[in-house]
Amino acid sequence: MQLMLPLFSKDTRMISKCLGVYEKDSLVQYIANGLPIYSHASEDLQSFRFITSNFIKEGLCKATEVSRCFGIPVDTVKRHVTKLRQEGESAFFSGENRRGYCHKIRGSVLERIQKKLDKGQSVNSIAREESLTEGSIRYSIKQGYLKKTQINQPRQNKEALITKEMSKT
Repeated sequence: MQLMLPLFSKDTRMISKCLGVYEKDSLVQYIANGLPIYSHASEDLQSFRFITSNFIKEGLCKATEVSRCFGIPVDTVKRHVTKLRQEGESAFFSGENRRGYCHKIRGSVLERIQKKLDKGQSVNSIAREESLTEGSIRYSIKQGYLKKTQINQPRQNKEALITKEMSKT
């Protein structure tokens, strides 16, 4: 009986002794012992995170090997492995639950900010008090989650002021 050796093409980057990866025509192909086992588009970051985490979970490679091969921090790789173990495959492919809200401006914070806006307080001062950025508050106003009330002060245009001054003389 002939022993079958793993064969890897010359463009294959080795993740571990038995696992390699190469990219061809915007398709990333993973190979185990010379046989293709998974592929995804080169722009598909979630699939990359899922499959590398799955390789680690299945014992095909270690987090440090993935880190070295792809040049990403080990902590990031470990975080994705933990996410896979706790939440499963759907954690990588389901949409975000925020639905367009700033994660810091929710619930009681949103109500507090709205009360301050109703009193006429500036966005800048509210942002400083709440330890938020002005941009996040302005975004919430733009999206309609907050309403900025204008304090109605009678404004006079330049012509009215000039006319008023001339009539005094």
